[in-house]
Amino acid sequence: MARREAPAAGPGSRALVVDVVRSAVAVSRVELAELTGLTQPSISLIVRDLIADGVILESGSADSVRGAPRKLLAIAPGSRFGIGFHLGPETITSVAVDLTGGVVGREVVPLDGSPGPGLLAARFDDFAAGLDLPRDRVEGLAVVGRRVETEWAAALSGRLGVPVVIENDSAAAALGEFWSRRVSRDQSFGCVYLSTGVGAGLVFGGALFRGASFDAGELGHLSIAYDGRPCPCGNTGCVERYASMAATVEAARADPGLSSRLRLGGSVSSAYDAVARAAVSGDPAAFALVDQAAAYLSVAVTSMVNLLDLGRLVLTGPGMAVAGSIYARRLRTHLAATAHARHRHEIAVDLSAQPRDAAAIGAAALVVQASIAPGHTPSPR
Repeated sequence: MARREAPAAGPGSRALVVDVVRSAVAVSRVELAELTGLTQPSISLIVRDLIADGVILESGSADSVRGAPRKLLAIAPGSRFGIGFHLGPETITSVAVDLTGGVVGREVVPLDGSPGPGLLAARFDDFAAGLDLPRDRVEGLAVVGRRVETEWAAALSGRLGVPVVIENDSAAAALGEFWSRRVSRDQSFGCVYLSTGVGAGLVFGGALFRGASFDAGELGHLSIAYDGRPCPCGNTGCVERYASMAATVEAARADPGLSSRLRLGGSVSSAYDAVARAAVSGDPAAFALVDQAAAYLSVAVTSMVNLLDLGRLVLTGPGMAVAGSIYARRLRTHLAATAHARHRHEIAVDLSAQPRDAAAIGAAALVVQASIAPGHTPSPR
């Protein structure tokens, strides 16, 4: 790899080094130079600054064929923290992560009334205090969810004295999965987020891809039937009208026997979980509905994979919490048979380990990335 010089303090070079250390778990300075293409003097200066800032540390040594053992570098997990909030229909999920994306605290509280900066500021103070997190090590707050207002960021930041980011849940979940799984920045990475709607998040070169108007990832509005069901977005045949949690619940409630047997009243989330539990427990009607939704979703996701040549996907969101195995099986089968690049490379499909909390974890990871790896695409808000 050709060497390239870059200012040691430059955000791009710093972000590159942090990303390589994060994904490698432990790596020497010599290996960093080989992996990044930066010169040894540049690596030495960047590493020195990152150690001084508490972002990385020397974690041990490895044998070298050329003499003295090489000192290994790793992310220093507990030196800083990010906090993320996910505003759901009825609850606020609060998560704190360390610099590796590891969860150090989680709390779910009822959402009473309409959320706003005052309520969220109080939640931030209570949550940080309950975890005994030093405020000078909390790098900021990110808030995600469909009920979030963009203008809250400035008001919240003023009250809390830390940076505040407003983001959508799908994008946040993608960044969280990318960060905590230590995915290499060289990998084209996608995340499918199944909730009351359908969304996607995309990470290229270690940064979220947000598009021209910061609206990338609207997988739910990819049409799978040009003459299909009308969608509120104005399009027809949007996959959200066939494969979202709301669409599955609508279909289940239209089946008198299934609706009566599972008692599908209440919220969309509770009704969907009832259908998903029945599906994985072997109820034929429930399984057929979820499997059909998974088939519809597979068509849309395969189009996304073909267009972007993705190498790895993670399925997450509350819709994947119970019946994720049904979706994963369907998607793997469909990709193996139809993905354009299937003969050139594997397209890995993984299930999130924490699908219900993925958006909140990702929100906290956004804060961490912005803190220690500046130079990525800035938040639009």
